[in-house]
Amino acid sequence: AGAMTLGRLSGTTLVERLGPGKVLIGGGVLGCCGMLLGSLAPSVWLVLGGFVLTGLGLANVFPIAIGRAGDLAGPSGVAAASTFGYGGLLLGPVAIGFLADWFSLRSALLTVALLAAFASVTAAATRKRVLPEG
Repeated sequence: AGAMTLGRLSGTTLVERLGPGKVLIGGGVLGCCGMLLGSLAPSVWLVLGGFVLTGLGLANVFPIAIGRAGDLAGPSGVAAASTFGYGGLLLGPVAIGFLADWFSLRSALLTVALLAAFASVTAAATRKRVLPEG
């Protein structure tokens, strides 16, 4: 939570300097690397470090997505993006819990790493069409 707070507080500066596309791509990569470290590390301190990296990386994904939804589709876009985002916030932990119960906690956390990588690839593939800096 602390890393995510730090990421959000520094997010505006990052977006102004680098642009939303680079922040999304870099955040997804950092989130993926953090979750890989968090799920595969042999010590508790490395796991905690991985979760810190994940928080820093993913802190600005939601605010950038909401901003772009508003830019592209107006208030209805913000409403739709918020609904999906908060739905994921509610259902994500449940899905991770089920995956951990069915397979293992490591497998469940690796799924989060894959989703962060997917977000980064999607941001890279679509940034020229949907992000202002191209």
